[in-house]
Amino acid sequence: MEENDQTLMQQLFDQNPRFRLLYEEHNLLERELQDLDQKAYLTTNEETERKKIQKLKLAGKDEMEEILNKYRQ
Repeated sequence: MEENDQTLMQQLFDQNPRFRLLYEEHNLLERELQDLDQKAYLTTNEETERKKIQKLKLAGKDEMEEILNKYRQ
């Protein structure tokens, strides 16, 4: 990621409540995925939950990119 993007992300994090929420949710979902990935075996329910988390994480990342793209120049 470019330095300009890092600066923009920090500004959005500080000034845009929606971006902050998406960023924090993204990090939370990443930790949940890491916890599941630590297991040697996932139950069917855990595998379903893992896929759900991945989809939520991707949707949040897409929305963060949309917000970033509005402010990039």
